[in-house]
Amino acid sequence: MIFDEDLNESLKVLRDGGVILYPTDTIWGLGCDPTNPVAVEKIFRIKSREPGKSLLILVDSESMVERYVNEVPEIAWELTSVTDDPLTLIYPGGKNLVHGVCAEDGTIGIRICRDEFCRELIRRFRKPLVSTSANLSGKPSAQNFGEIEESVIKAADYVVKYRQDDRRKYSSSPVIKLGPGGTIKIIRR
Repeated sequence: MIFDEDLNESLKVLRDGGVILYPTDTIWGLGCDPTNPVAVEKIFRIKSREPGKSLLILVDSESMVERYVNEVPEIAWELTSVTDDPLTLIYPGGKNLVHGVCAEDGTIGIRICRDEFCRELIRRFRKPLVSTSANLSGKPSAQNFGEIEESVIKAADYVVKYRQDDRRKYSSSPVIKLGPGGTIKIIRR
């Protein structure tokens, strides 16, 4: 019941250009439509994040990755096929996203999300979701809903109820940057 209510309310907010606070396959995130400049700007304001720092997006499938990257290096598919854990890959040449989502060098961080709630939300939204940690810029990431600062909760247009009582400690995903010729650079373990 809560699951479906959260999906429906989240979709309304996302389609209206708002920001949701939601659980992911890693830590809780602030999310919005990465093709809506007003929504992306609101994320930066909530986090007090300086312009120029990129955001990452969650997708529900490999085919969705291809719609937001100019060319997917072969190594990307190899990396995603050998892990069951969440993994964020930074791709060269992001596309179809508003200013502020991609880094200044044009790269874009993307994670194929396996979390049931996120996958269903993305599938119904038919677009990726911005996913940035639910904290103020420069502060530690909250490991569960109970650690999220009240100001961040109040700033979101909708707060998902699903998994709020889950007090397990989650962490951010590893991040690997993909470069020319199949090179990789580990950004975060």
